[in-house]
Amino acid sequence: MKRSLVMGVAALALMAGAAHGAELKFKPGEDAKFNWASYEEFKKGHDLKGQTLTIFGPWRGEDQTLVESVLDYFRDATGAEVKYSSSENYEQQIVIDTQAGSPPDVAVLPQPGLIADLASKGYLTPLGEETQKWLLENYAAGQSWVDLSTYKGKDGTAALYAFPYKIDVKSLVWYVPENFEDAGYEVPKTMEDLKALTEKIVADGGTPWCIGLGSGGATGWPATDWVEDMMLRTQPADAYDKWVTNAMPFTDAAVTGAIDEFGWFSKNDKFVAGGAAAVSSTDFRDSPKGLFSSPPKCYLHHQASFVPSFFPEGTVVGEDADFFYMPPYASKPDLGNPVLGAGTLAMITKDTPASRAFIAFLQTPIAHEVWMAQSSFLTPLKTVNQDAYANGPMKKQGEILLNATTFRFDGSDLMPGKIGAGAFWTGMIDYVGGKSSADVAAGIQKSWDAIK
Repeated sequence: MKRSLVMGVAALALMAGAAHGAELKFKPGEDAKFNWASYEEFKKGHDLKGQTLTIFGPWRGEDQTLVESVLDYFRDATGAEVKYSSSENYEQQIVIDTQAGSPPDVAVLPQPGLIADLASKGYLTPLGEETQKWLLENYAAGQSWVDLSTYKGKDGTAALYAFPYKIDVKSLVWYVPENFEDAGYEVPKTMEDLKALTEKIVADGGTPWCIGLGSGGATGWPATDWVEDMMLRTQPADAYDKWVTNAMPFTDAAVTGAIDEFGWFSKNDKFVAGGAAAVSSTDFRDSPKGLFSSPPKCYLHHQASFVPSFFPEGTVVGEDADFFYMPPYASKPDLGNPVLGAGTLAMITKDTPASRAFIAFLQTPIAHEVWMAQSSFLTPLKTVNQDAYANGPMKKQGEILLNATTFRFDGSDLMPGKIGAGAFWTGMIDYVGGKSSADVAAGIQKSWDAIK
């Protein structure tokens, strides 16, 4: 969701790193769950005493405290002074700073579209073939991460400009284990099983799904995640890529087919709590509450990893509520295990020895494990110790990333704002309201064509 931009430049930056002493959260060598060997190895090759590294990113508040705890290890290993800053309107601030010729050494952003724009204007430094090769070999679904990190430079040549770090998973279905146990249901392993479970719950007299698309001015966005997940489970990744760039129109049968896959769940009155008419009017924050009523108003809820924030107070994830990977079709084995998500990418906006060293630091397991061991951090890095995750649910999501054969970034975030945060949202409301996928797709495509 896009933020309005009104803040004065003087109030924009929250500088926290200038006087930040390196107090390490976990003492090197003490806890065997950390890959201290990777840390010691990195230390040997990077002496940056007297140098300063400036990093500008999206993390504020608690997340800023967490990233600082990781940066402390870079400070300790290199001797460099690290200044991390953020801003409420960080997307706009990085544009202002790069255009003014005063960028940070490293920028971290969660918007591939903005990264593409910065690369096309020549504001980013290519990370080189060695980094590309490293991603291919060390990240699960490596080609997906190379694809996400590759953009066209000012001369139109594609190169690796970004390094993915800190990932979020969206391909999740939430449920209450006790409800499943009482009813004798098992977690489905295939999409066919998920549909069969949906029908069985109805046959047993229950309601399978809670679905809510309400979100104020952003109403409709949860449906876009559904459609993107179904697109990845019915079409090859390159079809998804064509779709999000308008090389494949919304009116293509592949896209309307994915919309109708969402409709199979959302437009059947028997499948959804409150009936299909309630889907667009139910707020997405209230939607999962039906899982916890007695008797359950629903048994299943599709939503990203953040949704426990809206569970009843005191709910323990992994016990009172749990999740499973949104499964693929057994009938489409060539599509593997696709995962939909989002995340942040680091890039060099000023080429210095310190910024190069920082990208190298992100390739060490310790740069991931220190954050993993605290909260809200997932990684596709195959060499980390999965036992370093702070809790079972995080470890389980980390395993979903490691088992992925394809990762794709949230499609609506890759589309122009007028589509991904506009026509796509409103089109999904029209769709659950009764319009056909063909009519809805034609309307969205008309809006996209009008942008040209």
